[in-house]
Parts: sequence; structure tokens; C-alpha cells
Amino acid sequence: MTLREKIGQMFAVYVYGDSAYDTDPWAVNANRKLYGVDNASQIIQKYHVGSIIYFTWTGNIKNAQQVARLSNGIQRSSMTQRVPVPTLISTDQEGGIISRLPSQIVRSPGNMALGAARDKTYAFRAAYIVGKELRALGINQNLAPDADVNINPFNPVIGVRSFGDRSWLVARLTAAQVRGYQSVDVAATAKHFPGHGDTNIDSHTGLPVIRHTQKQLEDIDLPPFRAAIDSGVDVIMSAHIVVPSLDPSGRPATLSKPILTGLLRQKLGFKGVIMTDSLEMAGVRQMFPDSRVPVEAIKAGADLLLMPPDLNLAINSVVNAVERGEISVSRINASVLRILELKARLGLPANPYVDADSVSSHVKTHWHILSAADISNHTITIIRNSGVLPLKPNSGRTVLVTGWGDEPTIEVAAKMSSYGVRVTRYSTGDHPSSSVRDHAVYLARQKSLVVVLTRDIQWDTRQRELVKSLIQTGKPVIVLSVELPYDLAYVTSAKTYVATYSYNPVSLRAAVRVMFGKASPVGKLPVRIPKANAPQETLYPFGYGLGY
Repeated sequence: MTLREKIGQMFAVYVYGDSAYDTDPWAVNANRKLYGVDNASQIIQKYHVGSIIYFTWTGNIKNAQQVARLSNGIQRSSMTQRVPVPTLISTDQEGGIISRLPSQIVRSPGNMALGAARDKTYAFRAAYIVGKELRALGINQNLAPDADVNINPFNPVIGVRSFGDRSWLVARLTAAQVRGYQSVDVAATAKHFPGHGDTNIDSHTGLPVIRHTQKQLEDIDLPPFRAAIDSGVDVIMSAHIVVPSLDPSGRPATLSKPILTGLLRQKLGFKGVIMTDSLEMAGVRQMFPDSRVPVEAIKAGADLLLMPPDLNLAINSVVNAVERGEISVSRINASVLRILELKARLGLPANPYVDADSVSSHVKTHWHILSAADISNHTITIIRNSGVLPLKPNSGRTVLVTGWGDEPTIEVAAKMSSYGVRVTRYSTGDHPSSSVRDHAVYLARQKSLVVVLTRDIQWDTRQRELVKSLIQTGKPVIVLSVELPYDLAYVTSAKTYVATYSYNPVSLRAAVRVMFGKASPVGKLPVRIPKANAPQETLYPFGYGLGY
């Protein structure tokens, strides 16, 4: 391979279009603006990129068969290069609220929901199912699991993406998911090293600083990554966070040699591929210009650089750094060898293609759907119950389903209707105005039961006011938290409170089954719920959960 061919292998990029040869003007124009070429095939031929990541907003994902054909087209272009090298094709299919293929493959509960289930068998099975379906679509790397320990309830970027706030639980389930994905030849990617769980800044928009001591890191943040490494994880993704106790220079971990090489490679003994988080994010672009970031990341120890804002600039910067002796050729060779070894372990050189015509027989199978539902049944947590639950099926009771989210309220209303109650649905949106809240109250007064969905109301006073107003009607109210369980601290007047940890359909249906006693409420809090006005004090402890 030439120097440029080798360096190209070290970049992972997104591309617009639903085909490797897309001619749609929208996709062509977007690709020309970014890369100076029309489509994925031409990007591969020009830049020799080693990895492509799929998103919905880039038009990559329409239906399962189309995704499989897109993957085959990308691999065909890769294998017709001067030096044929198959492509790593990835996406973020964490489960729960992070789902790039919401209707193409089976939906699975997210990490915090799996943390509530407590069972590594369920975590393995969820990853196995998702991995098997991703592989059928030609996606051979999943940017999951999230190995962060979410000890900060105000974390704006991790939250329910974490298995919980106990390192032993996160470590156990991270290891299980790594094994689940990789048992079906999908590379798992543990993220975000060395741990993004204790921050109140989103690294997409700023640069978080983690003030943990080295002992705290050893006790809290590092155990899940050690467990992932012990389980043979293929890839670990770096975080754009500053950790002064590991590197006092102020560099984010992605650009820190003491963190990526000193800690991850040498101390923890990781021999796989180190991947950066997106280089478009603000957290990695504050100390250096875009021309320097990829050079500094490689010098720090990164192998695979995700989504540089200017691919041509990034590649040229690395080429120039090698030619002037700042980065050695042997350093480039070491990263490329790790990437090629990963592709070989996944079986891509022998056969990078999938059978697009039969993909429908491999995704959303009956067994996968039933298994995902069974797993979800074990995640739902009842934190308060005034005696309203379980509900009686076929009672003819009149119910208002209201609160956050059009699709979630539709899902809950439909599932409740199937149990023989008469449901009226009224979605109040993200930030319900006073007139919207008043109408919800008007509807509630005409019903015998209210179910109100909430999402992250610690940051939304208008949702809090909605819940309080509904409770003041005197009607029985079930608060259904569809993301962070911390919501309860802000509506302490709620007497019946159920946590789902996710607003995807599989979790919402499970919640309704539990509410009607069709599944036992066995989920336990995977985090502590702090008091709103005294965060250091605990309102409900880790492990709490009611049964029937």
C-alpha cells in the first residue's frame, strides 16, 4: 500500500445517499461539498477510507434490503481498489434512545433498562440479536456498548445510555454485550474512554473536565473498560474529555498520549483498535486547528479517526506530518495493521458481502421480537404505587394518556386499549404551554385514570407543572418516566411512578404489560435518585423497586 492508501484506512467517514453509486442531486451535492466527489464509491476510490458510518440524516437508511445493498456496493468499491481492502461499516445502534435503524431491525431496550434487569444473560442476548441483524445488513461494527458509569444525574450526554451508576454493574453488562456482538462477528466498540459518566457538559458542544483522582478512576471509570478488554473487545473509543489526574496538559483524552498510549495501551494492555469519537465535535477542536487534530490524535495513539470535518485536509495533514518526520511510517503501519487484523477477524477479506435478497428472513424475526419483548419485561421499575397498580384488564375504565411525545403516547394508548380500557390520547409536546396544560387537565377531569408520560423534567419546568396540575385534579395519576428515572425527584407529589428508561416501543409495551399485571415488575433502579434540592442526599437508593 502507498502512504496515502495506508492513511486512508485510518479514517471513518459518513457519506450521503442510499446507494454506493447514488445519483440523487441532493446526495451528490452534499458529497461534492464535503469530499469533492459524488458518492460512496468515489469517496473510496479517491481517499481509500477504511471505514464508513451510517446515519439516517445522511439518507443511508430507508429499508433493510436497501441498507444491505448499500453495504454490498461499498464493499464492491473497496474490493476493486488497486489494493483490495474491505470496509468497516458501522453505526450507533446502542439500543433504547440511540437507534440509527429504528424500523429496519428489532428494537432493544437501552443500557440503563438492561441495568434495571440486572442480568448479564439479557445484556448478552440483546447484543447478540442486534449484532446478528446488523451483520445481515452488512454492518460489521457497532459503536456500542457505552461503558460509562453515569454517577452524575445531571450528565447531559450519557444518562440512560449507561448501564447505571455502579462500576461493577456497568463492567458486568459491558463485558456481556461485547461477547454478544462479537459472537456474531460484529466488532464491539466500548466507549467513551477513560469514562464520560461524571460530567455536566456535552462534549459535542464543549470540553468537559473530569476531576476524578487516579483512585476514583480506578474505582469508578476504568473497571468497565478492563472488563471489555478481558472479554476481547475489538475497539475502544476515546472521549473528548480532559482528565487532569491522567494528563495535566489540558489535552482531551483523544489527543493525550499519556491516556491513549500510557494508560490504555501500556497499563491496561489493550491490543485492539483505538477509535476517536467524532472529530467534528467541539470538545476536540478547542486546543488545535482542524489541520492538527488528526496528527495529534495519531501521535497520542489513535488508530481510527472518526468523521474529520474536512477529510481532504485531514489526510493531507497526516501525509505531511509523515513526510517531515513528525510521525514515523512505522507508527502508521502499526495502526493500519491493527485495522487490517480486525477486518480479518471479522472474516471480511474472505467474503465482505451479504445476501440482500434474503435479508428479510434474518431481521425482525419472530424469535428476535419475542426475545426483545421478554428482555424488556424484566426492565420496568415501579418506584411508587398508591394501590392503583396493577390495573384490571377489560374493565372498560376511561383513561387519559397524555404528556411527552406523539409516538410514545400513541404507543402507550394503543397498548392500553388492547387490554380493554377506553383511552383518549392527548400529546402535550416537549414543553407544554399553559393552554396545553389546561386542556390536558380538562380532559383528565372526565376520566377515571390518567397516565402521563415524562421525559427529563429535571430540565423542563413546564412538564413538571403539567404533572402537578394533573395530580391536583384528584384523579389517580400514573407517571410514566420514559427516559431518566431522576424525574421523580421533581414531582414528589406523584403517588404512582413507573420508570421505563426508554421511549422506544419495546419498552413502552413492556411498561403497559407490567401495569396490567401481564408481566411481573422485577426491574430495580440501576442508579440512585437524588433529592432535587439536595443532590448529595438520596431520595431512592440504587436497587430499589416495588413488586406486586
